[in-house]
Amino acid sequence: ELLQQSRERDRYLGYTSSGVHKDDLEMTLSGQLIRRVGSQGQNKTFLIALKLAQFALLAKKGNTLPVLLLDKLDANRVEQIIKLVSGEGFGQIFITDTNRKYLDEILAAMDHAYCLFKVEQGEVCPLEEENETK
Repeated sequence: ELLQQSRERDRYLGYTSSGVHKDDLEMTLSGQLIRRVGSQGQNKTFLIALKLAQFALLAKKGNTLPVLLLDKLDANRVEQIIKLVSGEGFGQIFITDTNRKYLDEILAAMDHAYCLFKVEQGEVCPLEEENETK
């Protein structure tokens, strides 16, 4: 129904403006839309919690561990997430970041293997040899 209702508008826009690919999920906190009452940090934390719940569900239902992709996190969230996901039960985790300094500090304090990559002009290159578990 949504596709039919928005067909003319979508033709004008040049893309599909409604459907499952759109963020139509209404997240609430104490009955209020979190995007209205929550801070930017609370909204980000809520979204990360949903991603981790989705990961847990897919891991439980599937035969393999899903890949976890996280983007645009502040240093504190990156550190907390790395601590959380570096234990048993998680497979590959990709965290994109533009601030190498704090990422290096967080990873140096961890006792887990990791590998860093640099993406430049569409090319992905290993940044250094894999860090073996200490």
